[in-house]
Amino acid sequence: MYAEERQHEILRLTRTDGRADVTALAETFNVTAETIRRDLTALERVGVLRRVHGGAVPMERIGFEPALATRDSVLIAEKERIAKAALAELPEDGAIILDAGTTTARLAQALPADRELTVLVNSPVLASTLGTRSNLSVLLLGGRLRGRTLATVDDWALRPLAELYVDVAFLGTNGCTVERGLTTPDPAEAAVKRAMIAAARRTVLLADRTKIGNNYLARFGILADLDTVITDAGIDGELAAEVEAAGVRVVLA
Repeated sequence: MYAEERQHEILRLTRTDGRADVTALAETFNVTAETIRRDLTALERVGVLRRVHGGAVPMERIGFEPALATRDSVLIAEKERIAKAALAELPEDGAIILDAGTTTARLAQALPADRELTVLVNSPVLASTLGTRSNLSVLLLGGRLRGRTLATVDDWALRPLAELYVDVAFLGTNGCTVERGLTTPDPAEAAVKRAMIAAARRTVLLADRTKIGNNYLARFGILADLDTVITDAGIDGELAAEVEAAGVRVVLA
């Protein structure tokens, strides 16, 4: 395979998976890691990828926020495993926050039927999923509905959060790094996530491997705000170790 063909395939795989891993690509194409690094550098020079620790991410991820349906079609099995692992973080009874997102939506579907919970959500999609469950009391935060993520934001979402206190907040994120903390493309969603952290006794981040090691525009927290990160077993080991070294428990699903 010529270098140009390999680079074209690397770009396709990176856009599909949300991240390129040097070691995995070297095995896939049966070349050295150094060859893959040169390929990633070449793709970065033409503006389609950005190099990150251990690999690269598509340039679209830096300032572009994929639509909900697009995100829901990526890493489906990994998100299912993360959601199942998150069940161990549920209180026996009490109140939880479920942030809007594709992985938290899977947790919503997996909530046990034998546990009485109050569930606070900022997503009409999650509210409709949970609203008919007799063992759940569902509170939907109001506010402006963002079409791209179907999350409610702004003052009508923020004011109730300031008056509430829950056992666990299950949050999603677009980016998570030791240096920049927890980030997302939209400042309004960042404000709601920040308020969710403040309203919870414990905070659990549900984030597949494509989120770890990436940064976005708006920061809503630092790693010290988290108690646990649940991610998939495909995460780069060095990145997982960095998160743990920052004092956060990491669960691999």
